[in-house]
Amino acid sequence: MSDILQKVQVNMPYQMLIDHYLPLVVERKINPEIGFNCFVLDRFGREDFSETARKLGDAGLSITFHAPFFDLRPGALDRRIREVTKDRLNQVFDLVPLFKPKTIVCHASFDRRYYVTHEDDWLENSRDTWSGFLSLAEEMGTTIALENVYEENPAYLGKLLGTFSESAHLFCCFDTGHFNAFSDTPLNLWMDELAPHIGQVHLHDNGGHGDDHAAVGDGTFPFHDFFKRLRKDGTSPIITLEPHTEETLWKTVHNIDTMKLFEFLE
Repeated sequence: MSDILQKVQVNMPYQMLIDHYLPLVVERKINPEIGFNCFVLDRFGREDFSETARKLGDAGLSITFHAPFFDLRPGALDRRIREVTKDRLNQVFDLVPLFKPKTIVCHASFDRRYYVTHEDDWLENSRDTWSGFLSLAEEMGTTIALENVYEENPAYLGKLLGTFSESAHLFCCFDTGHFNAFSDTPLNLWMDELAPHIGQVHLHDNGGHGDDHAAVGDGTFPFHDFFKRLRKDGTSPIITLEPHTEETLWKTVHNIDTMKLFEFLE
């Protein structure tokens, strides 16, 4: 199982990392995907973040980020909401020189029910927002990974990603649990649309009715079909495990090993 941990990132909210899990992360060589939210960004200063980054760097760990998303809308129709969103995201980009993350996962935040009749406005505003952050990512040597959440189909996320298809610094983070809970479109159609853009995946599971973040294999997401498709498409994404409890992490690692999922990528 330790071999599997070396091949993945593991979701780790910053507060939990420093309060409980930093010694375990260092001891077990767990590569963290550090999650930042508004509360953390308001509470801690640059010296705090710098010290955490130093400890992770000394341990030789690979790092990715998950940007804040509470209340944020990068494609908002209201210009002032977009500006607040940019301000929050800039706080995370300011930490890139300290942690040197490979990727920064951000929510694209398209919801058809919210933007009904304004889908193209969302797309135009999103393109503008992410164009600015793409310039930062290129300067800093990191990559933006736009994640699906409430999208029922891949159409507008695919259009947004297509805007940046020429850049190596922005790609898709495909979230298996979000697809399973919120999509009304078959997986093969998502892959047909997004496969050229997928550079990262979030692995967690559920029964199709809620975002439970259950262990891989404990729900109904078709993981074997998914990994077979990644192999067929020649895709070798960064893999992040997204358990919400330590127990779920160890069960996820066990299930991945038992299901031999990573053999499809070898």
